[in-house]
Amino acid sequence: MVASALDSRPTAGKARINHVTYTIAEPCVDVLDKACIEECPVDCIYEGGRMLYIHPDECVDCGACEPVCPVEAIYYEDDVPDQWVEYTKANADFFEELGSPGGASKVGKTDYDVPLVRALPPMADSD
Repeated sequence: MVASALDSRPTAGKARINHVTYTIAEPCVDVLDKACIEECPVDCIYEGGRMLYIHPDECVDCGACEPVCPVEAIYYEDDVPDQWVEYTKANADFFEELGSPGGASKVGKTDYDVPLVRALPPMADSD
């Protein structure tokens, strides 16, 4: 099942986002801990200016990212709390222009964030 999903995903150009597997929500904004990036076996977590985003077509639903997030910002699509449900669409929207480059390390950090995140005030510094 995973192999067929990977074979049918787009590899270049605009992404055809049909589903979202895991979502990174508001607790990640301005934290960017990146433990999830280290844990992800398929390099599908991309870094925006203020938060991280999971590529829904590159994610293989392994769930390795979820338990390592220190701010508990990562949710399986069916478990996203009501107050953060808009982040499911925001994660997919992040990849509209980027497409499916085949791994975050090929792209590196970008200063781009979706409008939902850009509109947020700076989150409190935890120092």
